Amino acid sequence: MNIFFIFLFLTSLLVLFYKAYKNTEQVVINSISLTNGNNSDYQELPLNVLHISDMHLENISISPEQLYNKLKHEKIDLIALTGDFLDRKRSIPKLIPYLQTFNQLAPKFGIYAVFGNHDYVLRRKNFNVLKQTLEQYGCKTMQNENDTITIRGKRVNIIGVDDASTNRSDLAKSFAGITEGYNLVLTHDPNLVLHMKNFHFDYLLSGHFHGGQIHWPKPYHLAKLGRKMMRMNMVKGLHYYDGKAFYISEGLGQTGVNIRVGSRPEMTFHQLALGEGTKEETPTAV
Repeated sequence: MNIFFIFLFLTSLLVLFYKAYKNTEQVVINSISLTNGNNSDYQELPLNVLHISDMHLENISISPEQLYNKLKHEKIDLIALTGDFLDRKRSIPKLIPYLQTFNQLAPKFGIYAVFGNHDYVLRRKNFNVLKQTLEQYGCKTMQNENDTITIRGKRVNIIGVDDASTNRSDLAKSFAGITEGYNLVLTHDPNLVLHMKNFHFDYLLSGHFHGGQIHWPKPYHLAKLGRKMMRMNMVKGLHYYDGKAFYISEGLGQTGVNIRVGSRPEMTFHQLALGEGTKEETPTAV
């Protein structure tokens, strides 16, 4: 009898593990619209941003071909990559076909990338190879710096803040020289928003938490990554802090064990109106 119950327990465990593994293949494409309440302004000056975070190429369950087929019919103005591409040098060549796919999607205003804590696990020379690979395939890498694009006369500042979880963020340097325009911040660790009271941004994109990855019954393990944010239930999706909007992606890959429970791999489109002020609209999944 004891052997039977042990067998039943182990079988159930294997089934649950298999289902959790299959969850990693269920990539969700979410859509977030932030408007200022002025429909004519929104129609005139939208910016459509594809946000991808936490690819973790050691444990990613979508191929470059599958990614392209999911996104090829979308209008993409800009691609934002918010770090944790990989943490082993042997994975760098695996990144190349994904970067080729991003280029094939032809974002009008280019591809911008910041780094995450896993990227900085690499030794310096290997990290430099990662950075050079990104740049070779058209990515503008940002480590506490900013760039500006102009859309129909509207200035949009792309601000890339380096990873906060490894103490590499420098907000003053990241915002240096910015005087006006729409401020879009790209960073890996969303905890950064807790320290940005004196730095204006209109929208911030981040990742890092994987939506918990194993979000059952609650993602208690995230406490070491962001205890305050976990207490505020800011683990994934669209949130506001000090009246400023920011988004936490669930990420495209996994770290550690290649399973997901209560979360799904995610790619997100953000439709941004470039007028003054924003308000939330209902997120929709495609």
